[in-house]
Amino acid sequence: MFFGTLTQVPTDLDQVLDPAMVARLERLDVASRKTFAGKLQGERRSKRRGRSVEFDDYRAYTPGDDLRFVDWNVLARLDRFFIKLFQDEQDLALHVILDVSPSMNAGAGDGNKLLFGARLAASLGALGLINNNRVMVSLVGDTRLGLRRLEPLRGRRNLPRFGRFILDEAFAGIGSTPAGRAGPVIAGDLAAGMRLLAADAARSGSGVTVIISDLLLPPMTPEPGCLAALRPMAATAGNAGHDVYVLQTLSPEEIDPAGEAQRDPQIRRMLSGDVRLSDSETGRGVEVTITPELLREASSRSSRFVQSVGRGCSAMGLVHELVPSTTDIAVLLIETLRSRGMLR
Repeated sequence: MFFGTLTQVPTDLDQVLDPAMVARLERLDVASRKTFAGKLQGERRSKRRGRSVEFDDYRAYTPGDDLRFVDWNVLARLDRFFIKLFQDEQDLALHVILDVSPSMNAGAGDGNKLLFGARLAASLGALGLINNNRVMVSLVGDTRLGLRRLEPLRGRRNLPRFGRFILDEAFAGIGSTPAGRAGPVIAGDLAAGMRLLAADAARSGSGVTVIISDLLLPPMTPEPGCLAALRPMAATAGNAGHDVYVLQTLSPEEIDPAGEAQRDPQIRRMLSGDVRLSDSETGRGVEVTITPELLREASSRSSRFVQSVGRGCSAMGLVHELVPSTTDIAVLLIETLRSRGMLR
């Protein structure tokens, strides 16, 4: 937001999908907090009872029940009809949505939001594929390139394909105007992308959706514009039994500019005096004089914005988590997201 963009686009698959990270994901799996019924029979035990081979419980017979599931031994002993119930193994859909709007290309080095988001998306996808879940990924927010999606994949053998899609597509809008898309960078339409994806989700069956975005959509007050963008997905979640996790990814300078200026002399030099700030989405600039008081006010507004987003997500039944772009992804997955119920 204040300075720092991705200076070198990753070109190697290992730069977004670290083999060491993949090895650590072997112990994890995606968890659903809600009852779901997938599109296919899979390796996931649902909360509803079905017709797998694993016995679960009994219930009294009612007219119309399939006689193949009557327990005849119980009938012989008790002279009463009981139906055997079995655990149902269901397919789980994991949908990773990555915001690639221009504002995501902020933050220096490995703290760049877009680079961090791409690595997080690749890691989540790998986790789902390792566990034989049905995994999808969608890139939204760049109006020059539009909504881009990779068809649902399943199985470890698709790890390279999934990672390559993110490597090739997540950074496609950086550095040049795509062929046939002449003109300046304009605001990434995250809201339009979310409406389309919500409609798709309603048709694809239940599962877990993870949204990785900075959520920097105007207006910021009184209600953040990102909440309107998230409402279609929230409605789908309520109707179709989706678990939706919103991982709000911001750089440390965006979260607490005053604190970062105090901690880092380089940031302090860049965030002082007369500077010109440019909106990464629209290209519009403004001349400002940055003072310690202005930085403190910026930090306060950032905190209020994140809190407002969190309250709004909670009210819609979405799980919100602020994730600084410098976060260790292994710690995020193994500790934070497990504690939030997304992973087990």
